[in-house]
Amino acid sequence: YTSTTHPSSYLTNPTMSSLDTIKSDLKNLVSTKNCGPILIRLNWHDAGVYSTGSLTGGCPNAVMRFTDGGEGTFGANAGLPDVALGLLKEISDKYVVEEGVISHADLWTLAANVAIEVMGGPVIPTRFGRKDAVDSSASVESQVGRLPDADKGCPHLREIFHPKGFTDKDIVALSGAHTVGRCHGDRSGFEGAWTETPLKFDNSYFKEMLAKEYTDETTPKGCPQKKHGETGTIMLISDLALLEQPFREWVELYAKDEEAFFKDYTAAWVKLQENGCEGLRDTL
Repeated sequence: YTSTTHPSSYLTNPTMSSLDTIKSDLKNLVSTKNCGPILIRLNWHDAGVYSTGSLTGGCPNAVMRFTDGGEGTFGANAGLPDVALGLLKEISDKYVVEEGVISHADLWTLAANVAIEVMGGPVIPTRFGRKDAVDSSASVESQVGRLPDADKGCPHLREIFHPKGFTDKDIVALSGAHTVGRCHGDRSGFEGAWTETPLKFDNSYFKEMLAKEYTDETTPKGCPQKKHGETGTIMLISDLALLEQPFREWVELYAKDEEAFFKDYTAAWVKLQENGCEGLRDTL
């Protein structure tokens, strides 16, 4: 790999690569493109389909690479097979396709964790050994009952997350990832950023949720959401549902104690990333 082959290259090492060189290239990508939030979403939607309830199966297998059917066509995943994977393509081509030192699913996991760190969040340990799907048939049957709907409240959140092995506390902690990124009307139908610093991974999501007054609005796509008039930040119905007890106690804790949020987020996030996986290892 040389700059003549890839004029806009993020790649730093032309030889067989180590974990450190992959992480370095991912950090460069996130810093250059400010794309951390969509890399988190990519990993979350890849791993988050796992369930042990009335629906079973699902695991992080990078099946969204295939858009002839399955998870690559789910409405919830709009923007991921094209935008997110487009951003990762150069790194994926080198380390997955050419060198074969990491799987797509592991790369997506690592990319999300690097993005969180680059944006100021906790340093999250990554384990390796996820196996990639070979075609779209490895998808789960539907997003319904596996990924949460933004316009529903606490009972729905429990229906989605409890079968994945998460507690109410975990639900609040994982929701804290909305401290970065924004909704895009052409993808989800919702529109706007949750916080005033959408590229900084901190506890602003919880602070702003408690401090601000939100009014109802309907997006041009017909989706109901809540908006703070002065700053233009938003909350979804599923976000403000966390102000109900017992979820609220965790919102209040994380708003005043960022270290507690980072600790609980890391534990829940790693669990999400490893659900449905076997034989993971600490090294490539």
